[in-house]
Amino acid sequence: MFSEVRTLKSPSGATLALRHEPARGEARGILLLSHGLAEHSARYAPFAARMAGEGFHVYGHDHRGHGHTTAPDAPRGQFAPRNGIGRVVEDMRAVRDLAVGAHPGLPVVLFGHSMGGLLALAFAEAHPADIDALAVWNSNLEPGAAGRLAQAILMAERMLKGSDVPSGLLPRLTFGAWGKAIAGRRTEFDWLSHEPGEVDAYIADPLCGFDVNVSMWLDIFTVTYADASVEGLARLPKTLPIHLVGGEEDPATDHGRATHAFARRLKKSRLEDVTAIVYRGMRHETLNESPALRDPAIDAFAGWCRRVVEERRRLPEKA
Repeated sequence: MFSEVRTLKSPSGATLALRHEPARGEARGILLLSHGLAEHSARYAPFAARMAGEGFHVYGHDHRGHGHTTAPDAPRGQFAPRNGIGRVVEDMRAVRDLAVGAHPGLPVVLFGHSMGGLLALAFAEAHPADIDALAVWNSNLEPGAAGRLAQAILMAERMLKGSDVPSGLLPRLTFGAWGKAIAGRRTEFDWLSHEPGEVDAYIADPLCGFDVNVSMWLDIFTVTYADASVEGLARLPKTLPIHLVGGEEDPATDHGRATHAFARRLKKSRLEDVTAIVYRGMRHETLNESPALRDPAIDAFAGWCRRVVEERRRLPEKA
């Protein structure tokens, strides 16, 4: 069950905290989960249970610098001193290979939320033959000039105090600013969800909301621009099904405008199967929203998953 943690030794040197929810009934496919910044995979247990009920073997792990994963070069809040994204992608491939080895022949859907969506896209561009469909939820792949300014601030911080210390400014420009964007907010994390219990659980969780090092912030912005570049998107198979979700009340994605903009970029790159939905009333954590908002979004995703894995299974081999 997803609540049980096992470990997987990654070729990167990390010992990954890994969770698995077995498919119930006839297995349709494999769903790999990539969590967001300053959180961990255990928070996805209800989603994993739902998708297991749809016939998916669900696997999720804590990324480097997060949760219960450990690595000599990755204290909490840091991917690695160098090549951080490369090491994260290496870890993701280790989980993918384990899942495919345990369930051969099943299509693979890679799902990422927020930062996890950036990492999922990085994986898809690095290993396009290793997945059959990609979902990127609540991710901002259109940071624009504000993102370049953030990079300049981070590089100045790295020069002045090093890369292995928390950034002094980025939390205020991201989490802090997003919190202030919610009118009548009860807490500084109301930007995550309308559901008070989910917000309170995040705040009380010692594995959530921690400070992120300068190096991790730099890695995140670097991969954001690289992922969404013409060269990066050209690495994706044109027939790869892609599912994008955003929320109109999510300040982290410019109220869903970043989701629409990235969908246009994908279509301009001639991706043939792009689904993009920006939900009214939705904040940042779609999976932890109030049931009236969350459940229709998960229902739609489950339907999309059923469609793409059936289409893939009808093909004689991967395109």
